[in-house]
Amino acid sequence: MTLHALEDWADTLLARLEPSARRQLLTRLAQDLRRSQQQRIQAQRNPDGSRYEKRKPKQRLRKRHGQVKRRMFTKLRLARHLKMSTSNTGLSVGFSGRASRIAWVHQRGKLDRPGAGQAAVPYPSRQLLGLTREELAWIHDALLEHLSPH
Repeated sequence: MTLHALEDWADTLLARLEPSARRQLLTRLAQDLRRSQQQRIQAQRNPDGSRYEKRKPKQRLRKRHGQVKRRMFTKLRLARHLKMSTSNTGLSVGFSGRASRIAWVHQRGKLDRPGAGQAAVPYPSRQLLGLTREELAWIHDALLEHLSPH
């Protein structure tokens, strides 16, 4: 099931719910969706399952001993940057503030300046946000479970 087909299918079902029940369901879905996006970013994977393209190695004149190598986007996946919002009509999970600019550049593989006064650098596409087939199936099942009589 594609995202658009899921949206059309879910809209008719969600219209039957009362606003408070709809908002409660969408909040739970948004929380779980944000959690799965965070886990996928931590695992350094695109939604299709492929690994992120590695960083270019930095050129150093001298080697530093004991240098700590960090994964990409460790702070970007924190809840203070990866925001979720819900309303009676839908939900969204995305980045806010300065983090949204960084995420947009990496999501689409655009040119950006790494620092003030530096030349623009082409960044490879690393899809931070996106739905996997498993997440689409999970959303479908969660909606059916919530709407089925207990």
